[in-house]
Amino acid sequence: MRIKDILSPDSMIMELKAKNKEDAIKEMADLEVATDIVNDEDAFIKSIWARENESTTGIGGGIAMPHARNKSINKARVLFAKSKEGIDYNSLDGQPVHLFFMITAPDGADNTHLQALAKLSGLLIDPDLVEALKNTKTPEEVIDLFEKAEAKKAKEAAKAQGTSDDDNKPLIVGVTACINGIAHTYMAQEALIKEGKKRGIEVRIETNGSEGVKDKLTPDEIKRAKGVIIASDKKVDMPRFDGKHLVNRPVVDGINKPGELIDDIMGGKADVYRASAQDKSTESSSTEKPGLWAGIYKNLMNGISHMLPFVIGGGILMAISFIVENYMGGAKTPAFIFLNNAGNLAFAFMVPVLAAYIAESIGDLPALMPGFVGGYMASIVNGQFQVNVQAHATSPAGFLGGIAAGFIAGYLMVGLKKVFAKLPRSVEGMKPMLFYPILGLLFIAAIMFYIINPIFSGINFAITHFLNGMGTGNLVLLTTILAGMMSIDMGGPFNKAAYVFASGAFANDPHSATAAILMAAVMVGGMVPPFATAIGTTFFKNKYTVEERRAGVSNWVLGFSFITEGAIPFAAADPGRVIPSCIIGSAVGGALVGLWHVGVPAPHGGLWVSPLAGNIGGPSHILFYFLATIIGSIVAGLIMSFWKKNVKEDPNE
Repeated sequence: MRIKDILSPDSMIMELKAKNKEDAIKEMADLEVATDIVNDEDAFIKSIWARENESTTGIGGGIAMPHARNKSINKARVLFAKSKEGIDYNSLDGQPVHLFFMITAPDGADNTHLQALAKLSGLLIDPDLVEALKNTKTPEEVIDLFEKAEAKKAKEAAKAQGTSDDDNKPLIVGVTACINGIAHTYMAQEALIKEGKKRGIEVRIETNGSEGVKDKLTPDEIKRAKGVIIASDKKVDMPRFDGKHLVNRPVVDGINKPGELIDDIMGGKADVYRASAQDKSTESSSTEKPGLWAGIYKNLMNGISHMLPFVIGGGILMAISFIVENYMGGAKTPAFIFLNNAGNLAFAFMVPVLAAYIAESIGDLPALMPGFVGGYMASIVNGQFQVNVQAHATSPAGFLGGIAAGFIAGYLMVGLKKVFAKLPRSVEGMKPMLFYPILGLLFIAAIMFYIINPIFSGINFAITHFLNGMGTGNLVLLTTILAGMMSIDMGGPFNKAAYVFASGAFANDPHSATAAILMAAVMVGGMVPPFATAIGTTFFKNKYTVEERRAGVSNWVLGFSFITEGAIPFAAADPGRVIPSCIIGSAVGGALVGLWHVGVPAPHGGLWVSPLAGNIGGPSHILFYFLATIIGSIVAGLIMSFWKKNVKEDPNE
């Protein structure tokens, strides 16, 4: 199949009307539906955003390649779209995007379609083609450019096959792979090969894309290679590279930094990979091993990301049940009983899921079950089988014990893999089916029962007792710090640390007055940045660009919903003014929450859960919750706007 078979004049937008990322995706999706490429627009857009949330498909150089493969897609197609002015797409290089290639592939797409998509991705590495595409006026010109580029590449490939001096060139081998395996995989392959040619180096790249492994490296090639480049976002077969100089980077580095990767190999900067470091683990194959904190943070975030749906879903249903209890008939109504039980059931899985996926991040799939059981044991009292969903158990290890269980189970499995690494191949199949589950369960159960639960139950009890007994002064200090942290990186490690601390306290005891205050503080702190930018763009228009003012409108809704990320484009454009302003405003809002003892017994929801907000220990005072948010947002918005300089463009444009 040729590229012209997946390009069509009907699937081209020669000038996008959209001015931001959200509208661009929607405009392209509308055309996909209109041309019968997509049968369910909502599901399709959700899948596009799911991919964007993993990592942006704005690959740099003015190109974005949003892509999806699912049941909502009828056939493989590449939609081409242009924007003369460029659109802020959160690209890897921070530059606006002018060319869009929305790649669609149905679940049942055959290999020929996927090969054509791979070929397209490889052609876009050519800067001359990219520049020519920016100047096209008609769909026919676009197709003609790709046909010529495809023919040129075919001639180059034929010429290369006719040469015989490759054996005399230095050889570098590698593997490229991305999560979806549609575009980035092949663009990285093409970029590395092309960069190798510039340097007189032969580069052979194996791709691990949607159609499986292609151009598989042979043992002879690996043996002859000077080194190995892994540009991958998922696990690849690593032991075959044992003893070779190797660099391991994300797939985007293969696209954007091919010269740097090749130079690391040729310059002797790459370390020698040893397969025994960890059993077939992508992380272990990295020659650039992360620091201790980076590794802990990565594994912890894997557990928390899987846990949060249970916290948020269960917490919100419990919050709604409290609204029913307070305003619609009390604790005996069927609605309260149903909603409260559903929320509690979700909470019952929270700590086990946290521990399970921390363990899985460290020790792969065999560690999942021991981690889950260890997390469950952290939720109960030794000898009892009642999950501590509402702090009825007298001494559970709780949230902290669950974290410990996850790390212990993960590294326990790593150790078991090393112990059984030299078993005869005849019993290889017994390891995952017999040895790992039995010994993993036995060891984690013993460790949790005799060591972790007794220790962490005491720690957990002491922390809970300390929080519940805090005076107003200490409470104000804590809420100020937590709320301020929410604005430091707006979704990054500081933001997550503050949220996890508060949600962990809430998870340990959903009825704790202090936990409710901490949840209110982080929500106020997280709502301030989007509200502050909305205030600034509304009342100080001369300080913001047209695009920023348009984004500011949506931040009213994002702020109301506790979605801090709405302020990220503003922070990225002017971090020196926006971030400090938001930190100050969030800290002010958090201080007021602690001073007024405003609590919200829900882990998410922003101002939508304001009916639950109250002066803990007294009657409901929704007004205090609103006031803390409004005052913090106004403080941040005023500081930010007075601090910023006037923009040069016409504010009435």
